[in-house]
Amino acid sequence: MIHLPSVIETWNRRKGVVFALAAALLFGLSTPLAKLASPRVKPALLAGLLYLGSGIGLAAFSLVRPLFRNAWPREASLRRTDVPWLAGAIVTGGVVGPLLLLWGLAMTPASNASLFLNLEGVFTALLAWFVFKENFDGRIAVGMALIAAGGVCLSWLGRPEAGVPWGTLAILAACIAWAIDNNLTRKVSAGDPITIAMLKGLVAGSANVALGLVLGEKLPGLLVLVAVGLVGFFGYGLSLTFFVLALRHIGTARTGAYFSTAPFVGAAMAVAFLGDPARVGFWAAIVLMGFGVVLHLTERHEHRHRHETTEHDHLHAHDDHHRHTHSPGDPAGEPHSHAHRHEELTHSHPHYPDIHHRHRH
Repeated sequence: MIHLPSVIETWNRRKGVVFALAAALLFGLSTPLAKLASPRVKPALLAGLLYLGSGIGLAAFSLVRPLFRNAWPREASLRRTDVPWLAGAIVTGGVVGPLLLLWGLAMTPASNASLFLNLEGVFTALLAWFVFKENFDGRIAVGMALIAAGGVCLSWLGRPEAGVPWGTLAILAACIAWAIDNNLTRKVSAGDPITIAMLKGLVAGSANVALGLVLGEKLPGLLVLVAVGLVGFFGYGLSLTFFVLALRHIGTARTGAYFSTAPFVGAAMAVAFLGDPARVGFWAAIVLMGFGVVLHLTERHEHRHRHETTEHDHLHAHDDHHRHTHSPGDPAGEPHSHAHRHEELTHSHPHYPDIHHRHRH
């Protein structure tokens, strides 16, 4: 017999993991689908159209979202203090990162480029751990290393070439830009994830489409435009929405680790449906990434910790961290979103570095 409270408790503890893996699944599936359009659309323009498709699709969904209020309760609005963090994330991840990547790809062999791109997850974790002071232990570090190693196996072609140093540095800088983007986005992850993903898609998409047109790239036909836009909506828009939700619940490094499995999803789809051969690296990636994910899934972090007094607004239910009073104007039902105050609290329970557990260790 299933014990309902334990199921709910498990879901509340693991939903961040589910969101991160869902983000990886959608993004991973988009890669081989986008590859089908690559003969007709040049790289810069393709990246821009994918981003723009995500932004336009989420903007359209935002217009009809009030009709689905019961399925998706109102999230907290972005605050003025969120603007610098979000602007920094959009500029670094949506504009600077793609520009550096395009510059690097022009001077670096594809075999080297694919290997270096696996470092995004590593840089994301390193920034989260050592700059933004997110908690980690040996188990999480080893899990991250195994997942990254699996990504290297997927992209290893067995014939490494010596790339031009400036191109290599540009690709590494692009990975750092995306790592900064991930960590800055975590700062605003209590806000509406659809709005965050929509703004990222619209700004990054417009910038990359403009870049592609400046480079002389031509827009494809209407059918290809619509197809690329749909891939962008699911593979970038919804994926980023889930990514933001994962940041909210499990922190940056763990979200980045789970999201690093996206290349495996794309490779598996290419093997299953596009006729790509399953090389040794594919099977090695299954083993390495599998062990890495298991290490993360079996993490149990529990100790006595103190919550400082704070006030914020985000979607929440009345769990142990939300025993606050309500004013007549606060929304009824749960989950709901409104400004609320957390009094100082000291207790012990299993937790991730979510928006309520960014304490020192």
